Amino acid sequence: MTIRILIADDHKIVCDGLRALLEAEPEMEIVAQAANGREAVRLAQKLKPDMVIMDVAMPELNGPEAVRQILAERPRMKVIALSMHADRRYVTGMLSAGASAYILKHCAFEELVRAIHTVRSGQFYLSPAIAGIVVNELAQAKAARSRAPRSDSKALTAREREVLQLIAEGHSARDIGQRLHLSVKTIETHRRQMMQQLDIHSVADLTKFAIREGLTSLEK
Repeated sequence: MTIRILIADDHKIVCDGLRALLEAEPEMEIVAQAANGREAVRLAQKLKPDMVIMDVAMPELNGPEAVRQILAERPRMKVIALSMHADRRYVTGMLSAGASAYILKHCAFEELVRAIHTVRSGQFYLSPAIAGIVVNELAQAKAARSRAPRSDSKALTAREREVLQLIAEGHSARDIGQRLHLSVKTIETHRRQMMQQLDIHSVADLTKFAIREGLTSLEK
């Protein structure tokens, strides 16, 4: 049976390269490419692929938020995170959002193919370099749940995280409002509430916070 795949990566050369390699594989079909997280959500909902291969640090809507929105509509769809980042925040962010695999971009192409078939069969797949991070995170999870609420991105709503990412990427309140179909006043209210909740007092510090929490990256 053909595996219908959507590729989401903001580097066109990566998308094109993956498409060429995967289309040469038996039983694999690339249905579309997405250049940002919001486009990935739209295309996943429209085209209903079997699987999405997604970069983590995506513009406009980061990988974890895009995965949450995709799986909210299509819970049986499979997502493979393909990233250059082995940082704990990126790994746990994507897995917590519902990704079924996390592999690093420097892996051999054969590993990606193996991950696709593993995930298709209903199992999870992690690059060997990632497995230790997940084990450590699980070991710390029980203790973390017993602590008082922390000032991290988990304290924000999904909409607030969307707004925060776009603020950190340099978009104005008017531009963010147009992208999210909200008023400028609503965007400014979100920003003010986030700053109060996180005890942050400038947009520059909000941007640093978003980068530190993995909502966006300096590369973008």
